[in-house]
Amino acid sequence: MKKYLYLFSVILLGLSACKKSDVTVEQASADDRKIQAFIAANYKTTNFTKDPSGLYYYVVKPGKGAYPTASSTVQVAYTGKLLNGSTFTSAANVTAALSNFVPGVQTGLLHINGGTPNVSGTAGRILLIIPSGLGYGAAVNGEIPANSVLVYTIDLIGIGN
Repeated sequence: MKKYLYLFSVILLGLSACKKSDVTVEQASADDRKIQAFIAANYKTTNFTKDPSGLYYYVVKPGKGAYPTASSTVQVAYTGKLLNGSTFTSAANVTAALSNFVPGVQTGLLHINGGTPNVSGTAGRILLIIPSGLGYGAAVNGEIPANSVLVYTIDLIGIGN
């Protein structure tokens, strides 16, 4: 009897593990379809690049300075929206460790060089379309529903170490 109970437990554990990864793959695929449809419907450019992480980005304007690293402190201005156009966050001037942002923003900002603080016209601007797995995932976060694709427009004003 113990043998059957053990076998049943192993099978049940294996099936639950498969189900979890299937949901993640399924959600990533659904996000990718939503992102591609959103780009086609809302942007004239097809110059979006898909990062290996699943993030889509478009460098609107390259900056005139260095690129950040994962350990950088960044000075940014940003607006975050959902695919339906509703704004869930915005800030005119924030200085924070890059690691304080959602994973999609962390990854995306590595693709653009920044500016020099207080020097007009040097900031870089990037548009990020972030799949839910690199945003808030299946968690509800304030006004952001579970499994939401996020759209960020970010001005990278400056970079520190």
